[in-house]
Amino acid sequence: MDARGASLTAIVDGVRAGTFGAREVAEQFLDRIARLDAPLGCYLKVDAEGARRRADAIDAARKAGRDPGPLAGAPLGIKDIFCTRGIETTCASKILRGFVPPYESTVTARLAAAGAISLGKLNMDEFAMGSSTENSAFKPTRNPWSTAHVPGGSSGGSAAAVAASLCAGATGTDTGGSIRQPASLCGVVGMKPTYGRVSRYGVIAFASSLDHPGPFGRTVEDSAALLEVMAGADPLDATSIPAPVGAYRQAARAGREGLKGVRLGVPAEYLQPGMDAEVEAAVRAALDELARAGATVVPVSLPHTKYAIATYYLICTAEASSNLARYDGVKYGQRAADAKSLEDMYTRTRGEGFGAEPKRRIMLGAYVLRAGYYEAYYGKALRARRKIADDFSAAFTKCDAIVTPTSPVPAFKFGERVSDPLQMYLADILTVAPNLAGIPAISQPCGFTKAGLPIGLQTIGPALGEEICFRVAGAYESRTEWHQRLPPEVV
Repeated sequence: MDARGASLTAIVDGVRAGTFGAREVAEQFLDRIARLDAPLGCYLKVDAEGARRRADAIDAARKAGRDPGPLAGAPLGIKDIFCTRGIETTCASKILRGFVPPYESTVTARLAAAGAISLGKLNMDEFAMGSSTENSAFKPTRNPWSTAHVPGGSSGGSAAAVAASLCAGATGTDTGGSIRQPASLCGVVGMKPTYGRVSRYGVIAFASSLDHPGPFGRTVEDSAALLEVMAGADPLDATSIPAPVGAYRQAARAGREGLKGVRLGVPAEYLQPGMDAEVEAAVRAALDELARAGATVVPVSLPHTKYAIATYYLICTAEASSNLARYDGVKYGQRAADAKSLEDMYTRTRGEGFGAEPKRRIMLGAYVLRAGYYEAYYGKALRARRKIADDFSAAFTKCDAIVTPTSPVPAFKFGERVSDPLQMYLADILTVAPNLAGIPAISQPCGFTKAGLPIGLQTIGPALGEEICFRVAGAYESRTEWHQRLPPEVV
């Protein structure tokens, strides 16, 4: 088996059939990580021995005639926001350096029970705050298609690792686009499910009403296979949805048969002047291809989209200021034993623990929640959020899914936006609205710029409409070859 470019589903099928062993797969990916990860910076921690141990257990189960699981041997990278029992979890922040959780997140526990193999913890923007993975406290992650460019964020380590074949699939979280935007910039598939479709238990919180755990894969079916295992009700998460998990892989395959009878909405608000010309051309060509697959393309309107960025950053910073208040240096980060006084401990944790972006968002959030300012800012943002959600509900009376660009621009260069927070925030302009509405959306590659940088296509579905997202994405993928291209930077 050749690890480079291998799809997760092909690996699982091979391991389950005994064509090759889980240990063989794990060794190939561990070898690639050892040789290729240093210049990319995808991994914060590689758990080689743990991966080998789990791979051997899967091979032993198969040889003994036991079912090794629906994801047997799937080599995964885990975003470092998911708590992993006995393995350091830092959220790419110095304040959590040395934190070893005594419990496992529901997502990683379900993946392990299904036979997946965790190769290690992946880099990210600190506390998931960022759109480029330049905000990691430890190191940046670079885009495998061009190491001079960012991979997107906050799940940049996850997207880049899948693109570079340093894992076959990965977990991520999407608060305002942090799965879909890096998937777009790195040329892979990233799925943000309905809010509550995947448990948040054991996921370090950024903005609790906006955080959506989800999968990355090389193909649409890879992402569908991961989501089928990750999704489902969880008694440990009161916000999880008790509805049965859909047949996502079947939906992805069904798309190959065409989209006859499917109505796809195109909102004018997502194709505005100022968008990169190559991105717009690629997305319009993708819409033409979906029409040739049998879909009917209809115009829809999402008039409150213009308020999405402002609404999102008011709500997410308010929730972040509450969630991150627990990191006071007593339970996490700099310990009292290492400080000369409580004042010293406070100064060192606040000064060295949080990076610039988390501090910026904590301060903004504290401001909008102050007495006298709450209603003027946070209260209005909540009402605008309802309007944005209502726009989607109205649009879905006219169409089955909505198709848009994922990012208005391809990957930008390192340092290009890091000194201008507003420009960095605008990188998520096409992805934040589905988070505010809590609805599913998927990004997949739909072309490349002349400079060789990937372009992403976003499909948005109604609440619990993951299956229509996978069907549309599967139809497009089956008629194109963008997902088969591999980065020239990584051999």
